Formats: sequence, C-alpha cells, structure tokens
Amino acid sequence: MALKIIDHNSDEYKQMVDMRYNILRKPLGLQFSDEELAKEKEDILIGCFDDGKLEGCCLLTKATEDNTLRLRQMAVLSGLQGKGIGKVLMFFAENIARDKGFKKITMHARKNAVGFYKKLGYQILGNEFIELSIPHFMMEKNLM
Repeated sequence: MALKIIDHNSDEYKQMVDMRYNILRKPLGLQFSDEELAKEKEDILIGCFDDGKLEGCCLLTKATEDNTLRLRQMAVLSGLQGKGIGKVLMFFAENIARDKGFKKITMHARKNAVGFYKKLGYQILGNEFIELSIPHFMMEKNLM
C-alpha cells in the first residue's frame, strides 16, 4: 500500500476522479462539472495505491476559517471498505495537515459514514442537513 499526494490532471488524478464519480456521484445521478474539477488544482489530492491501482482517495481544501482544512470526497473501493484503507488515508491526511501548519479538519460527512469518523476522533457539530440529496452532518477534529 502506497499513500501519496496526487498531481492535478495526472493519470492518477484521472483515476481519482473516476473512482469518486463511480462511488460518490453516479449513485446519486450526479456528475462533476469542469469548473468543479478545475478548482481542485488548489486542493491537496491524496491517494492510496496498491500495485499502481487506486484503492482510496480524499481531498483537503482550504476552509474559510484560518488554520482549517476541509476533508472532501473520501472514497474507498467498495470491495475494500472495512479493511483499514480509509483509516490509513485519514491518518495520512491529518499528518499532511499538521505538517502544513493546519490546526483543524472539518467535513460534511454523509450520515452513513459518521460512525467511521467518530472512531477517528471527529465530533458532530449541529444538526443533520441535506446536501446532494442525502443526509450529512458537519464534523470536525482539532489536530494537536
């Protein structure tokens, strides 16, 4: 298993977009816009690979608050979920955030993933809300 930062518009990035589309967007009948993908040039793009094949990914985007990153688009191949890839991705993302001087990670977590993030020390802020037609919760973790 190899964890690394992915370059925007690389072949690995294209694998990442395909994975995110198939796991996160297609089931909801949604697409990525060119504008949306272009904005990701500013993000920290993270992938977990095995023999060159992407098995999981996530993005870190600068939040409006100082010293805060927002985790987005966390995805792990469905046959590999529950095998620790998401946990390893999260630890890697948190270490990158700390190394870059960020103090907090926030996210809009899908309701069905809240338990996963709670186990990693994230806390729910506020009430359930609907985003992209499904229930989400705002969550955060202080990186100390």
